[in-house]
Amino acid sequence: MVEKLQKEYQVGVEWRPFYLNPDTPPEGYDLPEHVKRARDSGSEERLVSIARSFGMGFRSIERMYSTRLAHEATEYARVHGKGNEFHKIIFRKVYAEGCDPSQWETLRSAASEAGLDADEMQREVTAEKYTAIVADQVRDAYQIGVNSVPTYVINDQYAIVGAQPYEAFQNALEHIQNQTG
Repeated sequence: MVEKLQKEYQVGVEWRPFYLNPDTPPEGYDLPEHVKRARDSGSEERLVSIARSFGMGFRSIERMYSTRLAHEATEYARVHGKGNEFHKIIFRKVYAEGCDPSQWETLRSAASEAGLDADEMQREVTAEKYTAIVADQVRDAYQIGVNSVPTYVINDQYAIVGAQPYEAFQNALEHIQNQTG
């Protein structure tokens, strides 16, 4: 969907980190019962439908993962000009293939697939080279009111919250174009 929006509206995309559950331990934990119940209320089918409309598979996560390493690895990828590509690969690995984004196996595989040096990425992330940068970006997200994922911020003033159909983005971008055009 992002690529389609970029082509149709010539927009730039910058993925930013956010910790939905900042206290998640490195090993993660089983999903709480209220999250499992929400799946049964139809949210799961909606996500599957949206993913399918873009030719993607979708598998629900079975655990709450710590995303700290994944966010720092994504910052490494961004610095090396592959941030969007790496993010897309991680997204697919987690939500279509069921991989754990807190595991080096997942992150290294994504780095290699994106054409990045997996050894260098692991060394730099392990050395906490990107920890402060990611922490600052997460703090910025909280300061502008982000409280769920995904949240899409457009022109630093419009937000689209949650997994939404393509038309929601079209409508928002057309509204912005009409205001500025």
